[in-house]
Amino acid sequence: MAISWPLVVSLLLSISSLATSASNSDPVHEAFVQCLLDNSHPSHPISEAIFTPQSPSYATVLQSYIRNLRFNETYTPKPFLILTALHQSHIQAAIICAKKGNIQMKIRSGGHDYDGLSYVATVPFFVLDMFNLRSIDIDMETDTVWVQSGAILGELYYRISELSKTHGFPAGVCPTVGVGGHFTGGGYGNMMRKYGLTVDNIVDAYFIDVNGRIHDRKSMGEDLFWAIRGGGAASFGVVLAYKIKLVSVPEIVTVFRVEKTLEDNATDIVDQWQHVASKLPKELFVRLVIDVVNSSTRTGGSTVRVSFISLFLGDSKTLVSIMNENLPLLGLSQSDCIETSWIRSVLFWTNITIDSPTDVLLNRTPSLSYLKRKSDYVKQPIPKTALEGIWEKMIELQPAQMIFNPYGGRMAEIESTATPFPHRAGNLWKIQYLANWNQGGAETAQRYIELTRKLHRYMTPFVSKNPREAFLNYRDIDLGVNHHDRGSYLEGRVYGIKYFKGNFNRLVHIKTKVDPTNFFRNEQSIPTLPH
Repeated sequence: MAISWPLVVSLLLSISSLATSASNSDPVHEAFVQCLLDNSHPSHPISEAIFTPQSPSYATVLQSYIRNLRFNETYTPKPFLILTALHQSHIQAAIICAKKGNIQMKIRSGGHDYDGLSYVATVPFFVLDMFNLRSIDIDMETDTVWVQSGAILGELYYRISELSKTHGFPAGVCPTVGVGGHFTGGGYGNMMRKYGLTVDNIVDAYFIDVNGRIHDRKSMGEDLFWAIRGGGAASFGVVLAYKIKLVSVPEIVTVFRVEKTLEDNATDIVDQWQHVASKLPKELFVRLVIDVVNSSTRTGGSTVRVSFISLFLGDSKTLVSIMNENLPLLGLSQSDCIETSWIRSVLFWTNITIDSPTDVLLNRTPSLSYLKRKSDYVKQPIPKTALEGIWEKMIELQPAQMIFNPYGGRMAEIESTATPFPHRAGNLWKIQYLANWNQGGAETAQRYIELTRKLHRYMTPFVSKNPREAFLNYRDIDLGVNHHDRGSYLEGRVYGIKYFKGNFNRLVHIKTKVDPTNFFRNEQSIPTLPH
């Protein structure tokens, strides 16, 4: 075989610069880089996937998948190295070498981790970044797809739509979210009332364990396969790819967005929504977004705006009939509705002009802001008088917002123990609390975070109790932090019970079995059993 000397020289120079970069840090980091190089296969050299602070592209690689600008400040702790894996052997080398040096590894796919746990740490750490591993292999004969963890949802949806007008997948409405984190946390979208969550539609996975071995569903066993579908795979290993089952969608779906304010009878409409949203046909999902805007009737005053945003897997005539029978106060009319394809409904839901070219979904760059998110689950309708109190509190705490995502349908049929995600029957809707801002600095961040916390505290009487439940994919560091010392299990239980309820203990037992030394850890990972 002919030798390409320019390639050899290039590799030698690359390795030399990596060694120099490592030597400018500490001996542990230097040994880690050398270990990566030593464990790299010649046919898949790892050197081009390694970025240290001395690498010209380091800042670009780090920042390109930071979706929350709160974690892109000068004072934010930075990784001593980023490994942008180009091949599964790079992941294996990273695990082997990090374990050898007892080095903290963070795993990042899309970067939409709300509290930055996939790319920030308080101890020296490196980031295993999956964004190069994003192949999508669709088999229309079996209606299945192998999708790698570094793909984004928009890429997945677009590739499905290239092959079929009558297939889709029930996952998130934000196209720049990475498959890796979204799937492992129990990702949901606007078809969950019909088809459940992403984790309810995963049928296999390629998984790399703490010893660097690659498994599929059969070799990993049903316990571990259960854990990585909603329990947060980063506590157990690295998921290289998932095999998912496609679902059927009609050629024509219908969407609408209708906005009302307090002056438009919003309180009564919301009251009616909360009694029927979880009981509507499975094909219908009506999200409720609540925010504060300037009032058109009060000079300098504020009012609450409620936005009803819907996807219906059917035609507009049927949709209007269902809505006027079940939610007549909204007064939905044919002119409010847009009939379109499923793939274009994705554009509508992410506020992209609906007739835009659908390849816009391949764009991996989202709009960025500083943000904080929290979550809750609601079991009983909120009294109408209490809704009025909530509006007053929101006007006081603006710009904090809430999004209500209705449950029922398929979500109420799947057992709470079927996957680690436990929030099934008995929930009327999930709340997402959100605040976005556009000014940097710790003081500004603290002010907006506190607004979100105050709204969350105010809602205490109206949400789940014992535990007050939370959604893993809305990662919230306020729920507790694990220091991974002697109290690790007890610290983990604090947030673990909120995320997983009765499934937490099973996750702990699986974790203890497959990763007994707790190599795969973060500030809210599944702990091992106490020794």
